[in-house]
Amino acid sequence: MTGFGAAEGTVGGTTVGVELRTVNHRFFNPNLKLPSRLSRFEADVREALRKRVARGHVACTVRYVREAEGTGPRLDFDRAASFIDELRTLQRRHGLGGEVDVTTIARLPGLFSDDVADADAAGSVDEVLAVVEAALDALMAMREQEGARLAQVLRERLDVMEAAMQRIATRAPERLVTLRDRLRGSVQELAQGVAVSEDRLAQEIAVLADRLDVSEELDRFRSHLVAFRAALAETGGEPIGKRLGFLVQELLREANTTGAKANDAAIAREVIAVKEELERIREQVENLE
Repeated sequence: MTGFGAAEGTVGGTTVGVELRTVNHRFFNPNLKLPSRLSRFEADVREALRKRVARGHVACTVRYVREAEGTGPRLDFDRAASFIDELRTLQRRHGLGGEVDVTTIARLPGLFSDDVADADAAGSVDEVLAVVEAALDALMAMREQEGARLAQVLRERLDVMEAAMQRIATRAPERLVTLRDRLRGSVQELAQGVAVSEDRLAQEIAVLADRLDVSEELDRFRSHLVAFRAALAETGGEPIGKRLGFLVQELLREANTTGAKANDAAIAREVIAVKEELERIREQVENLE
């Protein structure tokens, strides 16, 4: 499911911003970008995301918005002076030319330090997670709104399928009567005036009716629809995407069996329409949390 959430907070005396973006994905797939000072908290941030987001590609960006007072690069003057003295001694001792200027000194390693580079000044994991949780709250609010809209779309598709299955339930007995009359006429035509045992014919018709009966499939289909609607109506906050995916598989199974037993053009058309709706639902459910 798509969504966006952002928040800012103080981490180690520094203002830190967190941005979260999610797009559809069948599984939890995080992508984190943290400043080097906060990189040691990456596993904690990942776990916080996993607890709140069950499905989706999650892009998490953590950045410094404003540095703390007095922070920034600082020159170690004592170290620089020591380098200058050593370089000039080297010049005198070996008769070297050139100037020991600012450009030369700036190239020397270890002269500049960052007073927030240490672990304490960079902040604690609790401070970082507090900002992440605030961004997650905003993200989840947006995802819940999208989920509500998507749930309504799914309910409408369930209604379409239910109406189609009801038409199949109405057509099924009529189809059996038609098939019975057709079978009786075919037998009489083949018999060419020879007497046909009514008991035997009734037995064959009963076997045919049992083989083509779809009442059990229709009952199970309705039961799965009830379970699907109940899952959409849940308010506990638990992920339901995988459960709905399983129900879609079961609905498709019953639709396929109904189509295989149909032996009727009208029922076959309804089954095709139901399977088209199930395919649309399946595409949405794969991304639904």
